[in-house]
Amino acid sequence: MTDLLSLAELRAHVDQHYAHQVQCLDDGRFEEYAATFTPDGEFQHTPGVEPARTHAGIVRELRAFHERFRDNPVQRRHWFNMIRLERRVDGAYDATFYALVLTVRPDVKEPLVGPSCLVHDVLEIGGGTVRNRSRRVEHDQLR
Repeated sequence: MTDLLSLAELRAHVDQHYAHQVQCLDDGRFEEYAATFTPDGEFQHTPGVEPARTHAGIVRELRAFHERFRDNPVQRRHWFNMIRLERRVDGAYDATFYALVLTVRPDVKEPLVGPSCLVHDVLEIGGGTVRNRSRRVEHDQLR
């Protein structure tokens, strides 16, 4: 797919992938989110914690993370921007971008902004699909 795509088409595919991905995550559709990764994909969203591996592992990690908020409801909105794509020797792409997380609580008028993160993805693009091979998130306050 990428050999035939212009940069604009490539960016459109990647942007659509990320839009779908974060909406699944923010809506708690963790199985759909995990399906945006390759079957052996790795996902590390908390620095210092071992990455979750495979679709089932990613779902388990997300459920465990969100269980902490069961009695304190929040709505999160992930905002991805400033995406830089670089083709790798193996044909995949390194995607590096900024992410902000907005957290809204029902009893608080204004959203909480943060964390601010730098995200490192490896994307496999082909056959009409974009899938994460891996994701590693660095929190700015810890850098």
